[in-house]
Amino acid sequence: MQTNRLTKEEIFKWCSIPKEELKNQPNLKTKLEIRKDKATVMTELGNMMADEVIKHNNQGIPTKWVLPAGPTDEYAIFVERVNKERISLKNLWIFHMDEFLDWEGRPLPVADTYESLEGTMNACFYGRIDDELNVPEEQRIWPRINNIDYADEMCEKLGGVDTVWAGIGATGLVAFNEAPRNYCYRLTVDEYAKGKTRIVELNDDSMLAMSQRSFGCCLDRIPPKAITIGFRIMLSAKRCIYMVATGTWKQTVCRIILFSEPTTEYPVTIIPAYVPDVTLMTTEDTIDHPLAHEMKGW
Repeated sequence: MQTNRLTKEEIFKWCSIPKEELKNQPNLKTKLEIRKDKATVMTELGNMMADEVIKHNNQGIPTKWVLPAGPTDEYAIFVERVNKERISLKNLWIFHMDEFLDWEGRPLPVADTYESLEGTMNACFYGRIDDELNVPEEQRIWPRINNIDYADEMCEKLGGVDTVWAGIGATGLVAFNEAPRNYCYRLTVDEYAKGKTRIVELNDDSMLAMSQRSFGCCLDRIPPKAITIGFRIMLSAKRCIYMVATGTWKQTVCRIILFSEPTTEYPVTIIPAYVPDVTLMTTEDTIDHPLAHEMKGW
């Protein structure tokens, strides 16, 4: 399975469709759920997470997730329900997407800082859950440079993942599975889909986006490398929920998610070819696009 690079004509066409007409388009690659704003999306996502754990607990089966360290607003809703309703997370397994590394490919200190995704999750997720309900530490699976195959081995042992809760980058990254751009080798979609946990050097556009969003475009604050789970783990899932509610920054990638065939140019497009249930949850302003309002004929 392989597609060529997307053409600008394709992208312009997809971006020019009025948002009111998107759900009626033929051959959408994912389901599309549009809510009025980010708060509404994140509240619904947090409730979906809690409902899935409750359902599996009642069935006496484990819940297996892939979670990002961003977005995180949905975790507040989830944690509130866990503590209030006494929802046990003792049978929840979490595969964390990625972790930053320094320029030499080594982990940074675990702390409540931007550079530590594990620290971020401790602060906004694990650290807010009552101890008697919390996910056991051995079930919080982080990609590690000293045991790089562990996450893939555990995913296989557990029989795959239930849900990938996926934040998406503006150029289609999922975790740090970015578009491979090394001119010395080319990867097909099938090869990339089988990708395992690995150390990566971040693409320049991702570093620019992260630095602009958080640090006034101070590029030196962004670690240049990361360790990321590959698509091998994520494509074992029964469903994937794309969580995209950041407005203009993601308007184009949302259109590509909906219409594009699988391509390594936008890795997020690979998921619907392998995961049976994929939904894009987004907001009114994120799914809109300026090309759909562009004046023509003047």
